[in-house]
Amino acid sequence: MNIKVKDLVDGQSLTYYGLVTNLVKGVTSNGAPYLSVTLSDNTGSIEGKVWDVKEDQAKIVETGRIYEVRCEVLKYRNALQLRIHSLSSVDQTQFDLSDFVTSSWIPKDVLKERIKDAIYSVQNETYRKILIRFFTDYQSEFFDYPAASKNHHNFVGGLATHVVGMLDISENLCRVYPQLNRDLLISGVLLHDIGKITELSGPIATEYTLQGKLLGHISVMNAKIAQVAADLGFADTEEETLLRHMVLSHHGKMEYGSPVLPLLMEAEVLSLIDNLDARIIALSAALDNTEEGTFTSRMFPLENRAFYKPKTK
Repeated sequence: MNIKVKDLVDGQSLTYYGLVTNLVKGVTSNGAPYLSVTLSDNTGSIEGKVWDVKEDQAKIVETGRIYEVRCEVLKYRNALQLRIHSLSSVDQTQFDLSDFVTSSWIPKDVLKERIKDAIYSVQNETYRKILIRFFTDYQSEFFDYPAASKNHHNFVGGLATHVVGMLDISENLCRVYPQLNRDLLISGVLLHDIGKITELSGPIATEYTLQGKLLGHISVMNAKIAQVAADLGFADTEEETLLRHMVLSHHGKMEYGSPVLPLLMEAEVLSLIDNLDARIIALSAALDNTEEGTFTSRMFPLENRAFYKPKTK
């Protein structure tokens, strides 16, 4: 039986079977070529290095394929890493892909039911009809795609899981702050990241598409809302404008990719809960792979901080 990422310990020497989900070719300061490889299974991911890599070895490695990896486990900056001695091609048909892909802890049918309930709970007819069109057009991809290529919700079903987490936060906030327009906030949560389906390549070995690199999910979704609203006869309505603003401003700051700042109370709340849910999931993943009484490695999306995992339960 193949050992899993979650079972790896410092000092092990082993043969591991992993899915290559990221690959970077580089050269050391001494001019020696190397590969930096991210290997994954359904318990997590780990980075590995192939030092002084030979050209014939580098040619056979590509993302989205499973390899036999001879390696040893070591600790670097409080995180486990692999020193890889060799990667060998294997027959892909002998493996079940579900053993190598991390999926949401929430079953897909539950995610679908939660999203459906949220859509039909929206009372405003314009918002509801726009939501129905989007989730009819993208229902297959929406429940398989990750929310990001790394950092947070970067697993099969991550996009839907992220949205459901934000819906839970939104419902509680609307109870605490009844001045919030619930229909607008829920609609913004449901729509804000659907552009990721265009921005990202898919749930396995996720990369940014050409449109993702040149346009980004925010501008893609802004255009799609305008088109759907026009198709449904809602062009130039206040609801269409408010929804587009929710999407355009949901990163909260221009330096984070939003072309406009939040100028609605609901837009401000959307940016805050989007950030909160993303940070908690990213932190949870890092802490799961950290020993009690030690710190995580520095986390770039969280201001390059290292977080402590207490011994106290």
